[in-house]
Amino acid sequence: MSRPLLSLLLLCTIVSADPVPLFDGNSLEGWEGDAKVWRVQDGAIVGGSMEGNARNEFLATRKPYKNFVLRLEYKLTGTEGFVNGGVQFHSKRAEKQEHEMIGYQADIGGGYSGCLNNELRKPQFLGVADKKLVNSIEKPGEWNRYEIRVEGPHIQLSINGTKTSEYTEKDPAVPLEGLIGLQIHGDCKAVISFRKIEIETLPDTPK
Repeated sequence: MSRPLLSLLLLCTIVSADPVPLFDGNSLEGWEGDAKVWRVQDGAIVGGSMEGNARNEFLATRKPYKNFVLRLEYKLTGTEGFVNGGVQFHSKRAEKQEHEMIGYQADIGGGYSGCLNNELRKPQFLGVADKKLVNSIEKPGEWNRYEIRVEGPHIQLSINGTKTSEYTEKDPAVPLEGLIGLQIHGDCKAVISFRKIEIETLPDTPK
């Protein structure tokens, strides 16, 4: 086999890599967080309590990721307070408050579903979704599909197959690699669930 053909085959293999599950449906293997907040129920990762959540809590992967397409299903239910959660990426644990995370967040609930949040950084909101659009595609209290696509500095969020926000990072100091995390917001009585979590790794150099 010629060297150019071999290189082309290797490139195609990288580009078309099959998605890999980040959750086995039975345990929190590969994740770390407060076991009093996060658990596995009925094949889903569940966080928070209807009795109340005093502060933000995150369940994070032990492994960092760079370029990828992350797909998952989420369900958020709540009765009081700021009923909200999210999916962190290119993030890290805060040094002084280990229960917090710093980095990008695909927001869920509280009127911010589909928005790109900049958790513990400024400016806070980087990609604001059209609320009318989100209201027409999201099913509150039911399972919804999130897709987070990250290629270099470019980020695109979609809910149930519809793009909700898009952003290109221009600050070279912002890291383009980090942990993935699942959030339940504080100051609310709410439970958030995640299932069918899978990641498709993309080449380090975007096309």
